[in-house]
Amino acid sequence: MKIYFLAIPIIIGIVIGIGLTLNLESTPNDSSILNKENLMQGSTILGNPDAKITIVEFGDYQCTFCYKFHDETMKKIDQAYIKAENVNFVYRDFPLNGPQSILASEASYCAQKQNKFWEYHDTLYNNWGGENTGWITKNVLIGFANDIKLDLDSFSQCLENSEFKQKVLDNEQFAREIGIDATPSFLIFNDSELYRIIGAQPFEKFEQALQELGTS
Repeated sequence: MKIYFLAIPIIIGIVIGIGLTLNLESTPNDSSILNKENLMQGSTILGNPDAKITIVEFGDYQCTFCYKFHDETMKKIDQAYIKAENVNFVYRDFPLNGPQSILASEASYCAQKQNKFWEYHDTLYNNWGGENTGWITKNVLIGFANDIKLDLDSFSQCLENSEFKQKVLDNEQFAREIGIDATPSFLIFNDSELYRIIGAQPFEKFEQALQELGTS
């Protein structure tokens, strides 16, 4: 797999550059862990599982720019590419904001047990309350589960038992091993090429990478 970086200036996780340049110097993949099978070990796949192109987001449910991406760009990607079955999407946890972010990610996988990962994922971002403001608690997360009509006993037991905490921590460790250091970060790839985007970039920047990979 060849790797390309869509270079975006960032500082302390905040995007400060709006220009996007394609680095045409490709780098062969020397890492045995950077392959499609490993990259997709996150959420339930959103979209066509057989789509030739995948977007993997490394995110944090408290992250300001993750919320911005979800609220703006993700809706356009979903409409233009995911619903058209040309691209699928996987979410992986990179909980930089600490224990509350880990807890929210655990809750999303408790929802996944009941086949409602994406409904719960969207509910978290639709009710986003900032970074480390205390809005993520077990009671709030159970309330979200009630909103999307999950079995509350099963969900609460899953959350209380920290059933998916190790999965969340494993996602974080994997992200660090492949060089992810900011949220949101995105890997966009087909069977032979991979692009990396950092930050809540506008739709047009994702469209550029998707077209380079063969959606046009």
